[in-house]
Amino acid sequence: MILFEGREKIGKLEPRKGGYAYLVVQSKIVEQFEKKAKTRLICRLPNEVEFQCGLNHLGDGNFFLILSMKNMERAGIAPGDQVAFKLLLDPNPLGVEIPEVLNVLLSQDEELNRLFEELSDGKKRGIIHQI
Repeated sequence: MILFEGREKIGKLEPRKGGYAYLVVQSKIVEQFEKKAKTRLICRLPNEVEFQCGLNHLGDGNFFLILSMKNMERAGIAPGDQVAFKLLLDPNPLGVEIPEVLNVLLSQDEELNRLFEELSDGKKRGIIHQI
């Protein structure tokens, strides 16, 4: 399901803020999402490049998506370029796959599963990345 389709100039954060390349997503667009800024997305760039992502606060009321150098190279784009992109709802609310070892552990331990399910999606992602 496409949530947004548009064009933006690829920006670049200053080095003290990470130096990331990014695309702006206006706050009026984000307000239309069911989970607002907590919505997990799939960003589709030119050349059918897709990646899972989340929204970050830009500091002016708007939001941004970080673009990795790898994805920009695959899409044939660079900072300063105007780029058409689409945002789709990520069917996986965590934005990452749960490792098989964690799935097995959660299925075997009811208390651990209960505690895991009480965590925010961000904390769940953190645990998954640690594993």
